[in-house]
Amino acid sequence: MERGQELEWEEAQKLAISVDLVASAKQHLRFLAEVDRNRTLYDGPVLDRAIYRYKHYWLPLLGKHTESTILEGPLVVPLDCEWIWHCHRLNPADCEELYGRILDNNNVMSAISTTCRRQTEEIWKRMYPYEPYELNMSSQFLKNFINYSRSTEYDLVSAVKRQSPFFYQVSGSHMNDNVFLEGAVARYKGFLHLIKRNWENSKRCFCVPTYDIDLLWHTHQLYPVSYCKDVMAALGKILEHDDTDSDRTKGKKLHTGFSRTTKQWEDMFGCRYWRAGAMYRGQAPSPLGLNLSQLDNQWWDKKMVPSNENQDMVSLHRKTVMEIMIEIVGVKYLPQGLQGSLFVTINKKQPDIFLNNKRNIRILCNTKEKQAIVFQCEPKGDLVIELMSYSPIKTLGTTSISLKGIVNSVSRLYVEEWFDLVPNSTLADSKPISVRIAFSFTPPILAHYMVQMVRHFKYHCFTDEARNDIISLQMRDYQTRKEVIGLTSCGGTHVLAAESTEKGWFLNNSHWWFLVHNKLNENGIAFGFKGNRKKS
Repeated sequence: MERGQELEWEEAQKLAISVDLVASAKQHLRFLAEVDRNRTLYDGPVLDRAIYRYKHYWLPLLGKHTESTILEGPLVVPLDCEWIWHCHRLNPADCEELYGRILDNNNVMSAISTTCRRQTEEIWKRMYPYEPYELNMSSQFLKNFINYSRSTEYDLVSAVKRQSPFFYQVSGSHMNDNVFLEGAVARYKGFLHLIKRNWENSKRCFCVPTYDIDLLWHTHQLYPVSYCKDVMAALGKILEHDDTDSDRTKGKKLHTGFSRTTKQWEDMFGCRYWRAGAMYRGQAPSPLGLNLSQLDNQWWDKKMVPSNENQDMVSLHRKTVMEIMIEIVGVKYLPQGLQGSLFVTINKKQPDIFLNNKRNIRILCNTKEKQAIVFQCEPKGDLVIELMSYSPIKTLGTTSISLKGIVNSVSRLYVEEWFDLVPNSTLADSKPISVRIAFSFTPPILAHYMVQMVRHFKYHCFTDEARNDIISLQMRDYQTRKEVIGLTSCGGTHVLAAESTEKGWFLNNSHWWFLVHNKLNENGIAFGFKGNRKKS
């Protein structure tokens, strides 16, 4: 980063934001997660009813509350109304047009709050005696609901459908990390500063944020009055959030805008715009066909109380994972005739379950398009980076980077520097080849475990991703019933007499029992270990 670029970055960080964006982003993510657990709010009759309730019940109540406080504590907004309000606040001008002012969220609490609900429910019942405070999202009458509410200039159905996929893009656990979010705040300020410079220079550029920046931008907008004041002070006018483009095809507005934003950012600040954990993840996967709400409560009690008595615990080793993004920024001291025909391989000295083979990235290619590689690995060991040439394929030099050293020493999750390569013995030269590598990474988080059940001749076995046995159940078939006669774990064999009941498998000498629910659709069955049940 040159001195002029450092000054631009320092100027960007002076931008004043009156909202605690780190704490607010965490609450924002919790709310989006709760909405995602109620996916009927994304489309259909539940969405129509939510919009109706938002316009005819919540907004009048909020308007009355902002004119003169109607209760001592804060209002608590119902979840369905908050979801529509959330999407509407990304276009505050429409709220202002409806009510003559921006309806702020001052003295309003989210639906995910567990306090202060009773007072709001009482006021709601007095104002709307025939409308329940909380929407029953599985009610059958919603199927016949006709939305006859007055329209606004802003299409709320389309707004909801545009915002519905957003949570998947920001749902990684690293998004809740303080260091990651503090870095995102700094980058959000840089994003606003870049737009300011474009306006000052009369440049018409559609600036496209990465998802860490976009999360902070959305979060800021959820405080409409603060957002307007902060942005007016920084930019001189309100910055509208344009989310109407979703076509990422090469050459289209979104793709072109992102490419230009990337170049402007790197020219202005001298650091990479792309960030690990902040890039487009692709389309969200389809929801599971399994809906736990379909399970008979008699079979599946959500309030499972584990027992600490007589338990043989099966423990798995603690496993963490991080995402790394690597860009090769430059190469110097190359031998003659090798320009334009290079690539880099990335591997680990001791492969782990996430990174167990070489990854390649081309550099100095004729397309002149930015290229990067993204992968996951455990935050330990060394990355091995090899500079390779084509025609013939041979290694020009190698360097190693300690992951533990990087994670422990870098607080901003980003490193860019020159690395001297250890040359191949046949290409030794007085000056080693040097490669400038920019890599960003997410904070290490607990990794998910994928456990699969494998059926063998005499037993059923649960294995992890590396196909290591975790638990084996030995089973015996009778004409009228089945028995589990033994349980083998990674810690040894525990012979547990067992018997089947109409509700599941009860393991003797244990307060746990194994249940299987077989009343689901073709997507599969549900099973689990339930605690604190004693043999009758």
